Amino acid sequence: MDVNAAVAAAAAIAGLCTGVIAMLAFRWSERDQARPTRSSMRPDINAVLPPGVDTVLSVLRSSAVVLDEGDAVVKASSAAYALGLVRGGKLAVEPMLHMARDTRRDGEIRQVELDLPRRGTGRGEALAVSARVAPLGSRLVLLLVEDLTEARRIEAVRRDFVANVSHELKTPVGAISLLSEAVMDAADDPEAVSRFAGRMQIEATRLINLVQELIDLSRVQNDDPLEDAEPVRVDTLVAEAIDRCRHTASSKQITMAAGGTADLRVWGHRGQLAAALGNLVENAVNYSPARTRVGIAGRRVAAPGGDLIEIAVTDQGIGIPEKDRERIFERFYRVDPARSRATGGTGLGLAIVKHVAASHGGEVSVWSSEGQGSTFTLRLPEAAAPAPATTPAPASPLTEPATAIPAPEVLP
Repeated sequence: MDVNAAVAAAAAIAGLCTGVIAMLAFRWSERDQARPTRSSMRPDINAVLPPGVDTVLSVLRSSAVVLDEGDAVVKASSAAYALGLVRGGKLAVEPMLHMARDTRRDGEIRQVELDLPRRGTGRGEALAVSARVAPLGSRLVLLLVEDLTEARRIEAVRRDFVANVSHELKTPVGAISLLSEAVMDAADDPEAVSRFAGRMQIEATRLINLVQELIDLSRVQNDDPLEDAEPVRVDTLVAEAIDRCRHTASSKQITMAAGGTADLRVWGHRGQLAAALGNLVENAVNYSPARTRVGIAGRRVAAPGGDLIEIAVTDQGIGIPEKDRERIFERFYRVDPARSRATGGTGLGLAIVKHVAASHGGEVSVWSSEGQGSTFTLRLPEAAAPAPATTPAPASPLTEPATAIPAPEVLP
């Protein structure tokens, strides 16, 4: 009897303990559910921002950052993170943070342009931005940041272009003005008048060429050549380029030879392609010594997006120093300014070639060795060949098949 009573008492105590533990666990669970978490302590964005602001900020081109009264970032666009404006939930640019605090204090809209260091480049390049701060409601501040780096680069290019054009135009115009005064002073000396008049004609020709190349450069930059595109025979382009330089080549006893251009066609604007190839051949003739050779070779090369046509212009001239090869396609850049002026060069010919190649979906490259010559290679998409004609086309009298040179194999 005593044993049974003891067992019953032990069972009662165990049941009481289990009930107490269950009750405590239930209370602890309720307390945990009621306890605020980190995410619940941070207000929801849609509840903090005024209605519709979140949608407007998501479609802005500028980088947007919204700060609360404690300078914490409530909303930031992906562009703001990409520019490095926001790090660790805080605005990382001190001048912008000071602007936000001042605007929160007095409600004034502020704007400033800043140069920020680029992240991860390690080259000290600056990122030009325009920052505008305005109050958003009673507690929030809106920061809009616009990247001005590309706009500044374009503006710098424009300023350099205008400065270069002004300089290049002033040189022949000033020379013509001085020569005209010299002609007037030497009116009684027929020999001097003839000499000065010849110089005036040279400067006038240089001025005409410069203006024409400026017009050509403007056209290839602004026009879409593929609007009036057509299949263009490469041998026709080569013949026009050779004919364009025939007089200069003859006076310097330079032999021009072409080969490998038969049955090759490119797709594009015929006038622009003729101007581009003509500039390459003209440069080769102008910068080649007397009694040398200029070759034009064409060939078809396979490419992943379709076959390309390569037109290589090779000379035996002075060559291009390695330090200048990356810049020779810049506008008005000359390897040897004195020699360029002596040959009538404006520094725009290769820039026109580069723009024509790019607008036609191709490219231009150069291989050169000082003292051995240069090879400029124009690569353009091939045009589909038309149906075969009933009679073969007559051979062009401007080419020299017997002395044709193959496409150079030394190109990198």
